[in-house]
Amino acid sequence: MRTLIRFIAPAAALVSVLAVTPQASAADHSPSGSSMRVPGTSVAFSENGARDAQTRAIAAQNPAAVSATATLCGSGYELEAAEQLPDARRFGTLFTYTRSTTSVSGACAVFDNNLGTAKHMKLKLCPNKTGVACKVDEGTYSQYAGPVKGEGNHDAGWNNCSRVTAIMWSSGVAIIDRVRYVAPCD
Repeated sequence: MRTLIRFIAPAAALVSVLAVTPQASAADHSPSGSSMRVPGTSVAFSENGARDAQTRAIAAQNPAAVSATATLCGSGYELEAAEQLPDARRFGTLFTYTRSTTSVSGACAVFDNNLGTAKHMKLKLCPNKTGVACKVDEGTYSQYAGPVKGEGNHDAGWNNCSRVTAIMWSSGVAIIDRVRYVAPCD
């Protein structure tokens, strides 16, 4: 009986605390876009970037790269996604940024070379609108390809569903070939 009381008393105390203590909902603690910054930087996450655990983890591990790539894109851009390519081996890191104000929307991408040796790289950003040319940066780079950036009014197609392609070759073989949307599409 004494053993039973030793287990029941703490459990009852815990239940009483939980019953009277207001619980915070998950929404109360979820990141909220530009109010959340990449630790150690002045770079804001976009709403999607703040919700993406992979992007937050890569950004937290590489704040200098996030700051540098954001600077290349320009002011007003928020980190949308950071992705190690082709996988956890991280030959390269693709950073995508978005910008949305009342008059201008934009998308920007930078493809970071993490190998420490020059590689032939291609970075292409295409808007979600026919008749508007893609932005391309291709060459042999030891640091990064890009930035490639498109901006315009909200009808220009740059912010919503812009598509980015990142390719890196080694000895003529593509070791990275990734196509993704800059921001999630509806």
